[in-house]
Amino acid sequence: MKWTQQELDRLFNPKVVAVVGDKKDRDYNWLRCCSSLQGKVYSVQIDEKEIPGIEAMGIPNYKSLVEIPEPVDYVIVTVPRAVAPRVLEDAIRKGVGGVMFFTSGFAETETEEGVRLQNVLKRMAEEANLKIVGPNCMGIFNPKVGLRHSQDQYYGEAGNVGVISQSGNLASQVAALSSVHGIRISKSVSFGNGIVLDAADYLEYLGRDQDTEIIVMYVEGLHDGRRFFNILREVAVRKPVVVWKGGLTPEGSRAAFSHTASLATSPVLWDSLMSQCGATKVDTLDDILDTVTAFLHIKPSTGRRMGLVATTGGRSVSMADAFAKEGFGIPALAESSYQEYSSSFSSIGASFRNPLDITPYLRDQEMVRRILEILGADKNVDAVAYELNLGFLGRRQESFLDNLVKSLSDYRETLPKPFFAILTAGVREKEAVDVRQLLFKNGIAVYSNFQRASAAFRRIVEYYANLAEMDSA
Repeated sequence: MKWTQQELDRLFNPKVVAVVGDKKDRDYNWLRCCSSLQGKVYSVQIDEKEIPGIEAMGIPNYKSLVEIPEPVDYVIVTVPRAVAPRVLEDAIRKGVGGVMFFTSGFAETETEEGVRLQNVLKRMAEEANLKIVGPNCMGIFNPKVGLRHSQDQYYGEAGNVGVISQSGNLASQVAALSSVHGIRISKSVSFGNGIVLDAADYLEYLGRDQDTEIIVMYVEGLHDGRRFFNILREVAVRKPVVVWKGGLTPEGSRAAFSHTASLATSPVLWDSLMSQCGATKVDTLDDILDTVTAFLHIKPSTGRRMGLVATTGGRSVSMADAFAKEGFGIPALAESSYQEYSSSFSSIGASFRNPLDITPYLRDQEMVRRILEILGADKNVDAVAYELNLGFLGRRQESFLDNLVKSLSDYRETLPKPFFAILTAGVREKEAVDVRQLLFKNGIAVYSNFQRASAAFRRIVEYYANLAEMDSA
């Protein structure tokens, strides 16, 4: 099926939405999700017992899609699977922009009837050139226009990170956790079985979308691998694409088929193709959040020589190990840096050999800033990572913390090299969550431990190195 950017824009930025089959026993969830829409919402419900509750919400109800008195851009279908073809027939007659089937029970059930009904929907849509999102999915989330698939999702303030996921739950988790990590979503889609529009279609769409600068993908299977990888190669040159592939083990593959009727892919082949296409491969939800944070808040770099600053001698050893395991070097500093440190600071209780141990100076913001400035200016250092530890900072006044974060933010802005932080908490993890959010709000990438920080930075260094290699080829 062929489509234009404008046709998919109609789905992702709808002005008129119709919800088919929502019911009181589900608390009219889909209608409530649409209450934030910057446009009109209609209900389609034939059950007379349900209609008063719908109209009490101020939402007009009709018995059929074709009765709605204006063009409909996006239809949300939540009816039993046996009724789905009838709803799709009305959608075709109405000439809607597209249909999202929350309804499940199709090929993922591995039953003859489920497969048959899915094939019926696919054939009808292809013959009518109608876009289907799903079935067996949560559909589109666009905070800018207030289109949501969960009542808990934020709206009004959009970002620059696009999400493509076969899993509705994962799409919801990324949206829910994004704000905690300083991330904002531009557009997100959960596409389930993807019988008409699949991963390649959404990747091509978000690749062209001007609001989206980074793309996150969770896929379990591909309908047309060659097309997908061709599009991936093309898009990854323009913007980072972070990909998590589910079902790479035999056990995961069986679960993927039961989830979205997706077939297995060889792990070795997948890794090779990811590398060739310039995509960034991840394996967990934490990896996604960490990597997107790095792309958003850390300056591009291909350098692997780290300048590390830790809170104690023991922590400096752990920090060095974590970065070395990810392929980074921890070089000796230039002689000029050592001279500056020795002339400005006492080495009692501290060490100014890379990685630095600055225990005596942790609570002196001016001293910390000067230590970081010398390290950042060192010719042997490509990037700076700084550990903050709440236990060693002590319970300071809020103004102290605000001033520290402002100082670090100013340092990040003026330093021409990558800079990021690791905030370890010990027993004060609840407080650390708030401090990390403060750092994110000030544009500083921050991680909860050395391993996550070093892995995330390694991924973006590999991405930029691959881009540079492609440019020089």
